[in-house]
Amino acid sequence: MHAQPAKDVSMLGDIQALWEELQGLSHDRFRLAALETRRAGQSLTTMLTAAVMLGLILSTAWLGLLAAGIQWLIEHDLQASHAILLAVAGNLLLALVLFAIIRARSNYLKFPATQRSLKAVPKAPCDKRSLSFLAR
Repeated sequence: MHAQPAKDVSMLGDIQALWEELQGLSHDRFRLAALETRRAGQSLTTMLTAAVMLGLILSTAWLGLLAAGIQWLIEHDLQASHAILLAVAGNLLLALVLFAIIRARSNYLKFPATQRSLKAVPKAPCDKRSLSFLAR
C-alpha cells in the first residue's frame, strides 16, 4: 500500500519538473524570437539606409551619363534643345517600360495561387436521380 502513493508522488514530481522545463523552453524561445526580431529590425534599417544612399548615387550617375550624352549630341551638330528633348523622351520611354514591368509583377504580391487554394470548391448541383438510392 505504501508503494502506490510513493509512485504517485514521483509521477507528480516528474510532471511538475516537465512543466517547469516546458515553461523554461518557452521563455527561451520567446526571448530568442525577441532578440532575432530586434536584430532583423536593425538589419532592415541598415539595408533601407544603404538602399536610399545607393539610389542617390545611381541617380547622380544616371544624370551624369545623360549630361554626357547630351553633350555628345551637341558636339555632333544637334541643337541643345533637341538633345535635351531626346534625353527626356528616352527617360520617359524607359520609365514607361519599368512601369509596365512593375504593374505586371504586382499581381504576384496578392498571392494568387494561395488565394485560389483557400477558396471553397463549388459543390456539384444535386441530381434527384443520384439521391434515389436514399428513398429505398
